[in-house]
Order: sequence, then C-alpha cells, then structure tokens
Amino acid sequence: MVNVAILGYGTVGSGVYDVITRNNSHIGRRAGKDINVKYVLDLREFPGDPAEKILVHDFDTILNDDDVDIVVEVMGGVEPAHTFVKNALLRGKSVCTSNKEMVAKFGAELLEIAKEKNSNFVFEASVGGGIPIIRSINESLTVDHFDEISGILNGTTNYILTKMDKEGLAFDAVLKDAQDKGYAERNPEADIEGYDACRKIAILASLCYEKQVDFEDIYTEGITKISSEDFAYARKLGYSIKLLGTARKIDGKVYAMVAPFMLDEENPLHSVSGVFNAIKMHGDMLGNVMLYGKGAGKHATASAVVSDVIDCARNLGHNKIVYWSPEKRTLGDIDTFTTKFFVRVKGVVEKTALEEHFGGVTLVSGIENETAFITEEISEAAYKKAAENFDVINKIRISK
Repeated sequence: MVNVAILGYGTVGSGVYDVITRNNSHIGRRAGKDINVKYVLDLREFPGDPAEKILVHDFDTILNDDDVDIVVEVMGGVEPAHTFVKNALLRGKSVCTSNKEMVAKFGAELLEIAKEKNSNFVFEASVGGGIPIIRSINESLTVDHFDEISGILNGTTNYILTKMDKEGLAFDAVLKDAQDKGYAERNPEADIEGYDACRKIAILASLCYEKQVDFEDIYTEGITKISSEDFAYARKLGYSIKLLGTARKIDGKVYAMVAPFMLDEENPLHSVSGVFNAIKMHGDMLGNVMLYGKGAGKHATASAVVSDVIDCARNLGHNKIVYWSPEKRTLGDIDTFTTKFFVRVKGVVEKTALEEHFGGVTLVSGIENETAFITEEISEAAYKKAAENFDVINKIRISK
C-alpha cells in the first residue's frame, strides 16, 4: 500500500481526495499498488466531511511518519508550501504539486533534492490544469529540439477575451461577469495583468530549454488595454485576440513574453475559446503539435495531480530524470524581438507619415478620427521609437 498526505483542503485538495476515493480501485490498478489517503492537512475544521477523521493541523505529523510515501501539495503560495515540500523531499518522500508560483521559483532546486534522495518531484497540474503538457515534454516529445512553445495558459483571461469578442462587451463588464461566475478572483490582478501566465511559461521554457528561466525576467503585458474597438478591427481582419505566453529559441537565444496577440485562422490557437487552455509547440522533427483542454477547475486539476500520484507510486525509490538545471538562462533582449504590430493612433494620419517612422504599413479602415494600420515585421525597439511620434491608442502584436 502507498500512503498519501494532502496538504491543503481547498478546491483542488478536496478534488484530489474525491478522485482518489471515488476511483480508488481503478487508480490502484493503474499504479500497481493500493493508494490510501492517510492524512489531510489544513488549519480549518471540516465537521461532517468525509476527510474529517484523517484531518491534521501540524505538518510534522506527516513529515515524521515514515509510512507516508507521497505528499500532495495543493496549498498554493510560496510559503509555507516551499518549506513543507523541501522538507518532505529531504525525508525521501515524493511530492506532487499544482503550485505554479513555487515551481517557477524553486523547481530546479526541488528537482535536485529529489534526485539526491531517489524520490520524485512532479508538477503536471502547475501548467494547464488537466492538460498533460509537462509529461509530454519530459516523456513523449523527447526527440525534438523545440524552437517555440506558445499557449493560452490562463482560462480567466481567455474567458474575458472570448466574451468581449462574441458579445461586443467592454472589458470591465466582462470582468465583473467572470467574477460573478467564479472564473475570476475578487482581486483579479494575477490573471488580467498576465502574472499567472508568466509563471507558467517560465516553467515550460525551463523544461524545454533545460535551464532556469526566472519569471521576473519575462516581459509581461496583460489584457486591461484591450477594447471592444480592438475586437471590431480583429474581426474585420479575420483575427482573434488571445493572451499568449510564448518562448522562442532564435539563433541560440531564448526569448520569452506574455502579451495579447492577434492570431489568424490558420493558427490552431485561434479558435480556443472560453475557459479552455491550449499549448502549441514546434519541434525540429515533429513540426507543430497542440494540446487542448480544461486549464483549471476542481476535477480537471485534481485529475492531473492524481496522475502524478500514480506516477510516483510506480516509481517509489527510483528518480525519474527531468532536465531542468539550476543554472540561470539569460533571456534574449526583448527589444530585439521582431513581430508585426497592429496599431491604432489618434487622428487621420497619412500613410507616408506612418511609413517615415514604421517602414512599410498596411492601412486598416475602421473608426472615425483615428488611423489603424499593420506594420511590417519590426523589432520591439523600432516600434517603441516610432510610436513616440504619434498619439497611440493601443497596439497589439500579431503572431506568426
């Protein structure tokens, strides 16, 4: 029998408990061993809950119990989660987590400890909820060198952008709707400013390019400046607007960014709507591959966590190699990153005046008393220098 302890009994923690207990015989068959939840750790009481009899309030109860083989951390936040996970690994226990903040900051360190202790640190649910992207990178897509990984990594922002697109609503109205439906937090900053997606693309880039990518180094732009007028232009052009986390390797340099992009209909991410996530990768042998599914939610995330539990149960006493070095990867200067831009400026501006600063442009008809256009592929630095000469309403990058 394999004993599991769950740290945190919120939405995901209760989901993990529910999945293990409801599908116990199936999970045990897949793991090759019976899986038993021995402890649930939380500061709160849960009278009448099925987990009430195994509830504990002191992490040391779990840490000092040598019968606990696997610790599931679904508390969220960096501390005390990091301390608990590190100590569990140092005691030779395997750890499964959905905690993107902790993984992005300490993933390489925790993987090293797991390797030393012949245990495992796994974190499938930290990116994309139930989408098996991390296992795909580590186990299934091991032949290719990936020159790009891009994804819709946050269901809240994708829901907001989809609603704005389909119903022509303003950002503030859709944000309130998302909060009322429980898709957005009361404080939605981490989602709408792109910080959540930033941590996720940092994890994926660290795995794809095998060195630590610090999320603090990634250029991050949210969706708060996107308007219904931007969507009107996008529809005219046959584009959708999505918040993407993207990492690209160009001439040996890795560039990473989180920002809104316009996508044409040929891009497989174009039609991903609502709270769904999708991640597209391009390999030198495989070409394009995309994974799609629920990026959040109680049972979607719990499903990924419990899949990691099964993986750890199969590999007790055996460390599975993950290529993520603690050595820091210096990212390419974002000012040298090149793309096309869709730009809106105030007033009627002649094409020749725009081309004097931006180079070749394509004008887009639309709203009175403003000028909209698409630039040729230019660098971020060139765009910023050119934009200083105009009263810019908004700009959105266009994905290749």
